[in-house]
Amino acid sequence: MQKLKLGIPKGSLESSTISLFKQAGWNITPRSRNYFPSINDADIQCALVRSQEMAPYVANGTLDLGLTGHDWILETESDVEEICELVYSKSSDQPCRWVLVVPQDSPIRSPQDLNGKRVATELVGFTRRYLAEQGVEAQVEFSWGATEAKVVEGLVDAVVEITETGSTIKAHGLRIVCDMLYTETRLISNRKALADPWKRAKIEQIAMLLQASLKARQKVALKMNVPSSKLDDVVAILPSLHAPTVNHLFDREWLAVETVVDSNDVRDLIPRLKSAGAEGILEYELRKMV
Repeated sequence: MQKLKLGIPKGSLESSTISLFKQAGWNITPRSRNYFPSINDADIQCALVRSQEMAPYVANGTLDLGLTGHDWILETESDVEEICELVYSKSSDQPCRWVLVVPQDSPIRSPQDLNGKRVATELVGFTRRYLAEQGVEAQVEFSWGATEAKVVEGLVDAVVEITETGSTIKAHGLRIVCDMLYTETRLISNRKALADPWKRAKIEQIAMLLQASLKARQKVALKMNVPSSKLDDVVAILPSLHAPTVNHLFDREWLAVETVVDSNDVRDLIPRLKSAGAEGILEYELRKMV
C-alpha cells in the first residue's frame, strides 16, 4: 500500500503543529519514547524530526513532506519544493526573526562593526553567508544552546538568535543591532514526490486544509436577527467576503442575517450592531475557510 511519509517538527513547534493538523482533520498521537506518531489516515506515515534536520530528509527522499522553518531551509541549502507558508508558532501567529544581539554597552552598531569579532549562533551557514555579503570577516561559531548567555558572559562579541517579541533579549540586558532574517514555517516537499500523481494529490489536500484552518483562526461567524425596517442600517455596518446572507424568519417582519468577519473587529462591531437594531447576536468560531 502506498503511503505519504510526513515529517512533524519535534520540539517547540510539535504541539502547535499537531493542533493545526487536528483542526484540519488529522489526529496525530505521539507515542512515548517513539519517534513515529500514529495518525488517523491510513495513507500517511508520520515521523518526528527536528526542524533543523527536516529539509535534508525531505530533499533526499527519506520524507515526502514536512514542516520546518524557512530559516532551516536556507541554512541547509536543501533542494526542496516549498508548497506554502504556514504562519503559526507555539505562542503567536507572527513570523519569528533572527537578530544580531550585543550587550547594551557594546560599541557594535551595525554588522560592519563585526570585522575581526566572534559571533555565536545555531544558524552558522546563513550567518557566514550574510556577513560575507556585507563584506564582513568575522569568526562565526556554532552554539549548542544558551546562546544569549555567551554574549552576556563575554565569551563572544555578538550572537545571532531567534526571537518573536525581543522581550527575553531585553530582559537579559542585551540590545538588538538589526534584524537578519524573518522566518515562518513552510510546508516542503520532495520534488520526486510531487511528480507522483497520487502523492501530489495527497500533498495538495494537506496543504489546502492546513491553510484553510489557519485562515479560519483569523475569522468568526456572526448570526443575528434583524427587523426588516433596520436591515439596511445593519448591513451597512457589516463587513463580509461578498455580502451577508439574509433569510426571512417565520415572522416575515424579521430577518436572519449571517456573515463572516475578522475576529479582531468583533468587540467593536457587536455594540454597533446592537445599536443599529440587531438582536440575538451569536458569535462562533470557524474550523476551516476554503
